[in-house]
Amino acid sequence: MNARTLTYLLAAGALVGLTALAFAVGRYPVSLAEIFSLLSSKITGSESSLPVNVETVVMQVRGPRVLAALLVGAALAAAGTAYQGMFRNPLVSPDILGVSTGAALGAVLAIFFSLNILFIQMMAFAGGLAAVGLVYWIGSRLRGHDPLLALVLTGVVIGTLLGSVIALLKYLADPYNQLPAITYWLLGSLASIAPRDLAAAAPLALLGLAPMLLLRWRMNLLALPDDEARALGVDTRKLRTIVVTAATLMTAAAVAVSGIIGWVGLLIPHAARLLVGPDFGRLLPLSMLLGAGFLLAVDTLCRTIAPIEVPPGVLTALIGTPFFLWLFALARRSW
Repeated sequence: MNARTLTYLLAAGALVGLTALAFAVGRYPVSLAEIFSLLSSKITGSESSLPVNVETVVMQVRGPRVLAALLVGAALAAAGTAYQGMFRNPLVSPDILGVSTGAALGAVLAIFFSLNILFIQMMAFAGGLAAVGLVYWIGSRLRGHDPLLALVLTGVVIGTLLGSVIALLKYLADPYNQLPAITYWLLGSLASIAPRDLAAAAPLALLGLAPMLLLRWRMNLLALPDDEARALGVDTRKLRTIVVTAATLMTAAAVAVSGIIGWVGLLIPHAARLLVGPDFGRLLPLSMLLGAGFLLAVDTLCRTIAPIEVPPGVLTALIGTPFFLWLFALARRSW
């Protein structure tokens, strides 16, 4: 067994352990024996002898939340891995093209007009896709510039513009009802996840993941200059469009159900790259495992370390800032 295989096995084992821990701990503790007994009864179709409270906590309260943390963490990490590889820069994150800001604007508009949670999620998803579509449309029409640089700069400008609109809506919002809801959404949370949210987000995330898995070996060629990649027979413009679309779809699906949870897509690809190297075929699955485990661990801490729940975006920032500075200090000049 080589070192990389051992790394994958350890990451998968840690993820299984974190999942069991997330189901067990909380205001209503559940033993591992009760969890396994309940899951066994569900798989075999037999009647469970456990109290109704245990089944309610595991299947209806913690179950959707745990699955959402796994889905959102894996999606953000995969999108971050794709963006960092495509832009040949380890310091970019999934929201570099404005997907998070666009999703935030969509959600804030829905809250501002007092729409229900379904419309908030739909508008967040549509806003994320629309923002990246606008960035890509403008960036592709800036002739005479490096295409990657044009995309990044356009993303920064559009993100700033959308952020200003969000600030205006927060200023105009009702300070007693709408403003707290807007602030809560922008901080990110998995507390109100329902099974229908997972049913809507999971297919979209898987749809975005599919082309990344199918093209994972070609993704390495995006790290080369465009002329060299084209000399090897790769249509870099088409491949880049596919990657941007897939990564944006995954990010928008994740942000629509969880709100904005930063740092996952920036930090996790770094950690995975330190363990298995920059090859995208090896990097993508490990990033997804680590991203799922990281967000699940953060969410478990958020609901257990204090009498009130801490937004996961706050905790990821507290963890991510020193880790990012450490990585930046160790970063190589060429990547």
